[in-house]
Amino acid sequence: MADAVGVSRSTVSNAYSRPDQLSAALRERILDAARQLGYPGPNPTARSLRRGFVGSIGVLFTSQLSYAFTDPFAVRFLTGVGEAAERHGTSMLLVPLPEAQTDARQAVENAAVDGFCVYCVADEEWALDVIRARGLPYVSTAPRDDAGADERFVGIDERAAAYSAAAHVAGLGHRRVALLADGLLPDAPAGPLTLSGAHEVWHPTTRGRLTGFADAFAEVGVDWAELTLLNAPGNSRQAAAAAIAGLFDGPAPPTAVLAGSDVLALGVLDVLAQRPGGPHPQVSVTGFDDVPEAAAAGLTTVRQPAKEKGRIAAELLLDPPADAAAGHVLLPTALVVRASTGPVPRS
Repeated sequence: MADAVGVSRSTVSNAYSRPDQLSAALRERILDAARQLGYPGPNPTARSLRRGFVGSIGVLFTSQLSYAFTDPFAVRFLTGVGEAAERHGTSMLLVPLPEAQTDARQAVENAAVDGFCVYCVADEEWALDVIRARGLPYVSTAPRDDAGADERFVGIDERAAAYSAAAHVAGLGHRRVALLADGLLPDAPAGPLTLSGAHEVWHPTTRGRLTGFADAFAEVGVDWAELTLLNAPGNSRQAAAAAIAGLFDGPAPPTAVLAGSDVLALGVLDVLAQRPGGPHPQVSVTGFDDVPEAAAAGLTTVRQPAKEKGRIAAELLLDPPADAAAGHVLLPTALVVRASTGPVPRS
């Protein structure tokens, strides 16, 4: 290409990447020759390697790619990431992790990005090890007490937030309670699951929420073994329906269901709405996140700032603070009480 025009290779490169270094006439002559020869321009991957950056941040999450576009919380989180990326003139790469850890490691190793937002990764330490081995920065959305000074995270106090919802339900007199969450253990079936405690749950976010639920009921004399633990095979209304199938058919069914997400809680309300008498006040239901659909459904839930979480995560990655302590961000939450919770019904 350079020989055809009679210029150096660096001059050809400048025609594409630094046009201000050439006269308009010379640049047009180079581009015209490139079109005639079918030359598409410098390889973007090779160019990024020379520059030392790609111009893209990766978002890791453990779900199918479609989850990023259908889950209401994920959509808001990614909106925040995207807005921050736009302000910094960079792009975003979604990296769903396959179930097989070998394939998941390859996905992290091969992603052409300048850093990662680790959004929703169960047992994320292995992923962080791979990212560290690549020498790339990252921001986690699962705050840890043992996080190093140079690690960056943005999230909420999952345990305290969940406690607020459970304490509200316990204060209404509920003692026969079901806790519903998705993916409690790998390959666990839908429905009741027996665990010795919340510490056995593999996902840190779910583990924190279940611990908070259990804390509140322990204070009123209901220990972990007395709580009904339900596994949903995914974060969807259909998965919630599968998890609670037959739950209310026994002689002493739960009077309350505390769900680990609004989507699961809405699935519970769907099922209860089809029962005689409707969902209220027979069974109290709480969610988590306060997605837009929660208000319309009258769902009592824990509100957390999804979009703000995504924005801050990206900002910490793209413009890290000089003070390492400022890289540890805990966002506020609030219990929003609506019509889906009420006192225990009289026998």
